[in-house]
Amino acid sequence: MRILKVILLTLSLALCWTLLIFCGTVEGWWHAPLTESRSPQDFMKAAKEEISRGSIGNVTMALIENGFVHDEYFYSIGEPVDRNTVFQVASLSKWVSAWGVMKLVEEGKLALDTPVSKYLTRWQLPPGDFDNDGVTVRRLLSHTAGLTDGLGYAGFPQGRPAQALESSLTKASDASRGTGGAVRVGYEPGSKWQYSGGGYTLLQLLIEEVTGQSFSSFMTNKVFEPLGMTHSTYQWNDSSGLQLAAFYDVDSTEAEHYRFTSLAASSLYTSLSDLELFLQAHVVGINSEPIGRRVLKPETVEKMREAHGIYMGVEIWGLGTMLFASNNKGTYIIGHDGKNEPAINTAARLDPLTGDGIIILETGNPLLASKLASQWVFWKTGNVDTLMFTFLTTQMLSLIGIGWIVMFLLMIIYIKRGRTVRKGIHLF
Repeated sequence: MRILKVILLTLSLALCWTLLIFCGTVEGWWHAPLTESRSPQDFMKAAKEEISRGSIGNVTMALIENGFVHDEYFYSIGEPVDRNTVFQVASLSKWVSAWGVMKLVEEGKLALDTPVSKYLTRWQLPPGDFDNDGVTVRRLLSHTAGLTDGLGYAGFPQGRPAQALESSLTKASDASRGTGGAVRVGYEPGSKWQYSGGGYTLLQLLIEEVTGQSFSSFMTNKVFEPLGMTHSTYQWNDSSGLQLAAFYDVDSTEAEHYRFTSLAASSLYTSLSDLELFLQAHVVGINSEPIGRRVLKPETVEKMREAHGIYMGVEIWGLGTMLFASNNKGTYIIGHDGKNEPAINTAARLDPLTGDGIIILETGNPLLASKLASQWVFWKTGNVDTLMFTFLTTQMLSLIGIGWIVMFLLMIIYIKRGRTVRKGIHLF
């Protein structure tokens, strides 16, 4: 009975330790900000030091304060890059693509809660165990449509034609490793959040169906040109006259440029200067330009950052944008990140209430942009954002494991010592 009590006490202490470490990680109790200073200049200085320690190829970075570009930084191991150099930004594409979708919603050509099957003629979701009519624009934008593709697109190398859009929806031949690649409904639409690159490829088809235009042309006409984003496209043209940033691998060697069928999900090419305009369009401009810059209505932009996707009880996704962390003012730091092979990593974060933000575009390091952007969120708010929590998971599990090992070793020593003492008493 005594040993059982010791075991139960040890288990209780171990569970308390686990809860303490988990809560401490979530709250950032033992995470130090990149700088203790509140000065943007000092944050930029600290960020430059982090960049210098990373194995990278090129970087462009901007800090935005109160809706204005406060500072920019450029680094390259090869051909110099600047604010107009174009980067392929991987999944950050989705945030911009969502503006195109919401433009059609405003025009009455799409409805957020109408089954997407009503708009489609070129391809349909395959029949399955769940009702495909539960797949709506709202759920595709928020990754709650019940799709189980798991995409992730790796793209197509030079010399290999990109797959046809409809064929890619049926089974993406460039699906990233470990993903299913087939766009289908695998659980009840609306029942949970699960990231789906295929959902945005389906939105790409949807835009083409209802407009009669190519997705790339529609986005140029309805989003890029009105916002003044003159260095942005979803389909790269080598004769465009724009400078494309070189692609680098993690060993700083030049890597291949991959093309995509999944334009809306993965294939935005854009520059630091254009993304500055995009982030600034979420806040009132210097000359009282309205939120949305008349591409979208202010109320539409606000609707996009309302919580629609919930994971493990945490609100993490709006309509096209990730909800990274509380801004301590009743809403969220919003934005999106992008990551793709060989080593593309891009990140954008914005506090829509203050107009403060950060943009980092880089190649050569698979996580540097996301880590720096998450550090910016912590520096600004004191809150650990969703991606930073994943970065801290290894440290969290190590601390939990060490605590458990120490407690159970002490338990074993205590039990053995108690037995030794009792044996000694019996002998005398």
